[in-house]
Amino acid sequence: MNNTQNVNIKLRIGKSRGFEALVTLVAFIVTLPLIAIIVYIFKQGITKVNWSFLTHIPAPVGETGGGIANALLGSILIVIIASVIAVPVGIACGIYLSENKTSRLSYWSRLAVDVLQGVPSIVIGIVIYFWLVKPQYKWDWNFFGHILHIEFGGFSAFSGSIALAIMMLPILVRSTEETLKMIPPSLKEAGLALGMPYNKVILRVIVPCGISGILSGVMLAIARVAGETAPLLFTAFGNPYLSTNVIKPMESLPHLIFNYATSPYDEWHDIAWGASLILLVTVLLLNIITKITTRRWKVQL
Repeated sequence: MNNTQNVNIKLRIGKSRGFEALVTLVAFIVTLPLIAIIVYIFKQGITKVNWSFLTHIPAPVGETGGGIANALLGSILIVIIASVIAVPVGIACGIYLSENKTSRLSYWSRLAVDVLQGVPSIVIGIVIYFWLVKPQYKWDWNFFGHILHIEFGGFSAFSGSIALAIMMLPILVRSTEETLKMIPPSLKEAGLALGMPYNKVILRVIVPCGISGILSGVMLAIARVAGETAPLLFTAFGNPYLSTNVIKPMESLPHLIFNYATSPYDEWHDIAWGASLILLVTVLLLNIITKITTRRWKVQL
């Protein structure tokens, strides 16, 4: 090997190491804003969080103390209802797309999912407002001789859950579809060869094999909508009191943070920082659990 070849090899190695160092530096720079946000929120909110903060409702204007119990409970209820609505639909749609890859309906369904994923959350909130909040729906049911009068409309936690459920669907559909595509076709063929009905092969063989990836998609979807504020401004609206009635207005952590952070009162600013810390920690934990799950089961999302 002559000197010219040695120089070329050293030059290529130097370029490779330099590019690797550049990529590492850029990756570190990208994480700096996240680190700065996390550190700042922890610094501002850690002194505000205590047991009383988590178990009491906000105090009236001018009084010290108060907490976020109403918003904490409201966020949990809204997200749970949204998950109950979106998870079965999203998983079922993902199963269909993974089993029917070339049909016309699959093509348009994937297109709809991709478009829905790009729709701004505030637009979804406005649509749900005109669908469920603004109209007043009334039903009279004859239940064993008793007339049941049911009214639905106006701001409610259920309307907020519908908006969040729509936002969860693209993540659930895509994660389920991509996870089930990774399962070897031989598993389905073996089940069918043993005489199992097609629906039992899917529900008892294919889905259990991809359950880790499906659950990871569920956690990602929940983490995605847990901090959404815009849809709840037009739907759940907010409630200063502790409420479990899902067909009435209900407070949530993102909505509380928005209202209190833009208020002129220092006491409300403190509550907003504490609520921001709680919400940030919740989202971080959900994302960390998802990453651990996907790494443990080697699922690519």
